[in-house]
Amino acid sequence: MTLPRLRSLSALVLLGAAIMALPLIAALVVAGVQMRQLSTDSERIVADGVTAARLTQELFAGSAELQRRAQVFKAFNEPKMAAPERQQQLIEGYLQQDSLLSDVERRLARQLQLPQARAALRQLTALREHASDQMRAARGTLPDWNALLGDFERMQAAKDQVSSRVNAQIDAETAALRTRSQHVQQLIFWGFLLLLPLTAGATLLFSMRVVRPLRQIDRAISELGSGALHRQIQVRGPADIEKLARQLEWLRLRLLELAQERNRFLRHMSHELKTPLANIREGTELLMDGAVGELATGQREVTGILRENGLRLQRMIENLLSFSAWQTSSVGLEISEFRMRPLVKQIIENQQLTLLSQRVRLDVHVDDLTVRADRGKLRLILENLLSNAIKYTPRSGTIHVRASADGGSLLLEVADSGPGIPPDERQQVFEAFYTGKAPAGHIKGTGIGLSVVMEFVNAHGGRIEIVDGQWPGAHFRIRMPLAPAATAAGRSQAHAA
Repeated sequence: MTLPRLRSLSALVLLGAAIMALPLIAALVVAGVQMRQLSTDSERIVADGVTAARLTQELFAGSAELQRRAQVFKAFNEPKMAAPERQQQLIEGYLQQDSLLSDVERRLARQLQLPQARAALRQLTALREHASDQMRAARGTLPDWNALLGDFERMQAAKDQVSSRVNAQIDAETAALRTRSQHVQQLIFWGFLLLLPLTAGATLLFSMRVVRPLRQIDRAISELGSGALHRQIQVRGPADIEKLARQLEWLRLRLLELAQERNRFLRHMSHELKTPLANIREGTELLMDGAVGELATGQREVTGILRENGLRLQRMIENLLSFSAWQTSSVGLEISEFRMRPLVKQIIENQQLTLLSQRVRLDVHVDDLTVRADRGKLRLILENLLSNAIKYTPRSGTIHVRASADGGSLLLEVADSGPGIPPDERQQVFEAFYTGKAPAGHIKGTGIGLSVVMEFVNAHGGRIEIVDGQWPGAHFRIRMPLAPAATAAGRSQAHAA
């Protein structure tokens, strides 16, 4: 037999609250009943103790009065016999006091619980009745005063015994109440202690049925926000959470479809642009080589401008193709071993015409390093950073390029003397298609270059950051392994997947 599955989050929340609240309520009810019983018993013990103490005082006072009346009777009858009327009055007074004392003894007997106390009270009652019998028999005669005084002396001892037993009974009941109180305290303590596993179990159940699906939903939303669209969203839990998960899965598929359409469009457009661009570049190279005749100075300058912008357009198309290929997981890292200086030299030579036209000076310090990385992607990284620096460096400005080893890492730095990147845009400049606010006199690019740089640096297990202080413009610093671990390519593939 299986328990019915709760289909809604509200029902599950109510069940969890009930599981955690009902045992607590039950424990509070038990504790309340026990405390009420303790309170009732304590009130009864206090009332019984007060009554027993008051009756004991009345017993002592009544016995003393009874003994005084006997002594008065003796004082009147020792010299000579008193008048019968006076003797009768004294005896009646004694018997009245005896009756009052008898009533006190009966009420006190109802308060006594200990057998020893009752036995002492019965002994006192027997002595009092014996003395009373002697007084009743004294009508017209005198009682045996020695025997009567002996009864009163034994009555005094019996009274002390009764008083002691009454105190012992009160002490015993108080001790029993204290023991019960301690027992109830322990019962309440262990009861609440046993509630902890139950509460922990209820919390675990609630966590498994509610918190875990909510965490899965939160992770799915975070992945959607970060652009990781290749993991299917599957959540098991209450019906309303599962419905939300299905809606997120539909949104993921829709976003994935839109991303694929975008990448497909970029690939098609890039390939379509490469063909006429190749013809333009080929024609420009033929003009520069004098294939159709020697060019005049002005013609050569125009041809150089065409060649420069053709190269720039080629880099932009390559960025689009690289970005599209990386997003669709069609490429990975092709690790090879190569030297840094020839690579940097080649990149600078490709940008030479632009540097000359902008009259930008290069400050290059590249150590003679041998690295293991994807040569093509590292070339695109440096080309994009250098092209970005040339774009924002003013005429006669300086671009700084550094490459060195820092422990087991390759440290690449590219900085310009331009306006720099505002702090509020530094987290967004690496996002695809983000162009920011172009300074006056600059045309916005495609917003792909720095996103490609970020993707390729991450694929190598490195990181890129924008730093301040050393040079006035934008300063990019890349730190990546000189020889990446065997898992670097695997990480890049996993990231793409």
